[in-house]
Amino acid sequence: MKKNLVAIFLTLALTHYAVAQSEPQDPHDSSQWQADIAKFEAADKKKMPPKNAILFVGSSSIRLWNLSKSFPNLVTINRGFGGSELADSVQFLDRIVLNYEPQSIVMYAGDNDINAGKSPQRVFADFAEFVAIVRKKLPSTKIHFVAIKPSIKRWKRVTQMRKTNELIKSYCEADDQLFFVDIDQPMMGADQKPRPELFAKDNLHLNVTGYILWNEVLTDSFRQSGCLENAKKTSK
Repeated sequence: MKKNLVAIFLTLALTHYAVAQSEPQDPHDSSQWQADIAKFEAADKKKMPPKNAILFVGSSSIRLWNLSKSFPNLVTINRGFGGSELADSVQFLDRIVLNYEPQSIVMYAGDNDINAGKSPQRVFADFAEFVAIVRKKLPSTKIHFVAIKPSIKRWKRVTQMRKTNELIKSYCEADDQLFFVDIDQPMMGADQKPRPELFAKDNLHLNVTGYILWNEVLTDSFRQSGCLENAKKTSK
């Protein structure tokens, strides 16, 4: 069993304390995303997605992910909104996550956070808050966190991004319902720099080849979690 609740809660408490001491700041403002969230809600009114699906949430790497093409045999929901930070997904949890009652959640976030100057500890604390809320409302839902990617455009921030990944990875390894999807090394070339063939022209977002790689790594995580079989049953 991975589960070690004492270690989880101790890590969370210490991290929140460290963040509070070192980074006093105003509450995160997610108001700029209200229009995006409203569009999701309008779409839901026309046709509500099925429960027990696999929900993808986070920033533009989620928004641009062609889920129907990548996972044609699975029931998926895309609730990515480009440019968002992890705290934004926390802010809108009840409107774009909890209401769908997904069997699994795939999250990609933290990239924009680090680029905006947030510390690895702050991003980790936001992820831990996301997990805590999901765990309280949807105790059986599994969460797959896709590692913050090494990109050409933001290569100068890779050290901070990898520190964030390490914090989240350790947290996931202590809980049976959390899965860290490590796409960092598969995206690196022999020169230990991001592989150019995986990126769009902006050197930040993925191209088709990049998403094919992510699909493979995430599918392995789905197999490990057991959610592949459940998702296929949902789609019948």
